[in-house]
Order: sequence, then structure tokens, then C-alpha cells
Amino acid sequence: MDVEICAPPSSSVSISVFLHSFLLSDSSSAVLSPTIIMSWCLYQIIQPAFGSWNQDLPALMKVTFHFRTQLCDDERTVIDDSKVVGTPMEIVIGNMFKLDIWETLLSSMRIGEVAEFWCDTIHTGIYPLVSKSMRRIAEGKDPVDWQLHTCGMANMMAYHSLGYDDLDELMKEPRPLFFVLELIRVQQPTEYNRESWALNDEERLKAVPVLHGQGNKLYKQGRYQEATQKYKEAIICIKNVQTKEKAWDVPWLKLEKMANTLTLNYCQCLLRMEEYYEVIEHTTDIINQHPGQAKAFYLRGKAHSEVWNEAEARQDFSRVLDLNPGMKKAVKKELAVLSMRMEEKNQEDKNKYKGMF
Repeated sequence: MDVEICAPPSSSVSISVFLHSFLLSDSSSAVLSPTIIMSWCLYQIIQPAFGSWNQDLPALMKVTFHFRTQLCDDERTVIDDSKVVGTPMEIVIGNMFKLDIWETLLSSMRIGEVAEFWCDTIHTGIYPLVSKSMRRIAEGKDPVDWQLHTCGMANMMAYHSLGYDDLDELMKEPRPLFFVLELIRVQQPTEYNRESWALNDEERLKAVPVLHGQGNKLYKQGRYQEATQKYKEAIICIKNVQTKEKAWDVPWLKLEKMANTLTLNYCQCLLRMEEYYEVIEHTTDIINQHPGQAKAFYLRGKAHSEVWNEAEARQDFSRVLDLNPGMKKAVKKELAVLSMRMEEKNQEDKNKYKGMF
């Protein structure tokens, strides 16, 4: 059934009250009633539920669901669709998920239900940042920004672009959005293994050295992909705690140092995996914030060398010597490798173009 979207009537009643009273009424009539209208949301059941009503989900309940996000235009343009990605979304209730309106909506649904929600910009303004994080997860990138479970927004303007044109446009001009949610599963805290982002701050900080050590061991064994996952988890633990500290205060700086160490370890894995441009991206982020970090310059220099950015590589290695003369032997070796690689490339280029003129 098509629902005509118009200016919603003014109302001070919350969505939870509307949906709860709706679902607590006769279930058959609830399935037949297509729409609920309130000050900032339209609600439509697309597929009836077979499970029990969740009421207010208690903290630490894990909710698994599919979602589709669409623009409120004539084409109903799809922004994101978890079914296309092939992996359902999982959140832990009360764990400071950025898009907290989803917790409210999911709490009003039954297991197996598919429902469509229209939400006003008061609840969709943060969506581009959440979408960027989810896309990064799907792409297997970005150990610092990929995580979603944080209440901090201190770095939201760190870049002029989110890296996706459609999200940049939505960030500049927030719009109402449609969310089509399918509630798949609800689990008690005892029914699932709590991932690092589901821990409290004390548990997160205790987990960091353990994950760090596991990552180092995997790296030494040559299991670089597995090592990156451990480093990612440790970074997420730190960043979740760090967002609650005042930027550049001593506690914040201590956590920042820990996170940078882990990010550089992550970059060492990426070098082994030949993900050179990602190494350049992450080390540049660190250098921009902490220009005295010699190891960041060293790893970025190695990555530049691998992609034949000779000038950039030499500049980075020179900076390493300025910051840490004790690395002279390692830098000398890398400069020799760089010179050899550039000679080989120049010779290949000469051979390639010899017969063209």
C-alpha cells in the first residue's frame, strides 16, 4: 500500500507511546492498520510479525535486523540496503549506538516483522556518518572510523568529505528518510559472545593489551589479516573510551598514544598485505595530528616507495632521520631499496616506449 507523505500534524506524543499503544491493541487490527502518523514519524507494517512484542528492550540485549534506507523522493532512491551487502546489522541496546532512533523503532517491533518508518531530520541528521561507518565495515577498511558504537562526535568535521558523494550531499542538506526494518532476532546478554564494542569502559581497557598481544603474535606468525582484526578491536576499545575524555587533556593524550601505536601496527600488516595507499592514508592522519611521530613517517615512506612516489618517500625518510637519528641504518637500507626500484622502473619505462617513436 502506498502512503502519501504530507506535513505531519503537531504532537508531543513520543513514538514509543504511539507504537506501544498500537501494538498492545488487538493484534489483528494492528496488522490491518497501515499507518501511524505523529509529529515526526510515519509507521507502516509491511509484513506481520510472528514473534512476541519486545516492549522496552533492556540494556545489552543484542538485536539483529536488516535495514533499507531510502530518500523521501519520487524514486524512493535507496541509499543503503543491508540485504544487498549480504550481512544483517547488529546492535546492542543501550550501548550508545550513534543512530539511537533505531533502538526506539526496533523496540516497538515484533520478531519477524517488517516495518517502514518515515523519520524527520531531527533524527536523520547523523545518518551520513553512520552510513559511512557501515560502508567502511562492508569494505573492510578504516580501523579508527569504522566503528559505530560511540557517543562522541569530536571528529565529525575532520574531513571536508565523507568519501561518498551521496552522503556528502545528505550531510550538507539533511532530509527526512525512510527506514525499512526487518527484525530478525533478539538475544539476551547470556545468549551471545560480547564483542569488544559491547564492553563497558573498564572491560575495554583491560581487553586492549590482550588484543594487542594477540595481534603481535599473529603478525610474527605471518597471519597478517587476522592480526589486523585484533588491532582493530583494540583501537575500537580505546576510541570508545577516549570519546568520553576532553580532547588534548592528559587522559585523552594517553589513550591517543595507545591508539596510534596500534594503528601503526595495523599499518605494518597492511604493508605486508600490499595495501600501500591505505597505509599512506592512515599514517598521514597520524602525522597531521602528531607531526613528531617518526614511525608514521617511516611507514609512509615505505608505502610511497612501493608505489614509486620517489620524492614523497625521500622526504618522509629525511624526516625520520630528523626525528630519530637512531634509525639511520634502517633509513639507509630503505633509500637503497628505493633507488634500486626507481632504476628498475625507469628501465622498464624505456623498454616499453622504445618502439613507439
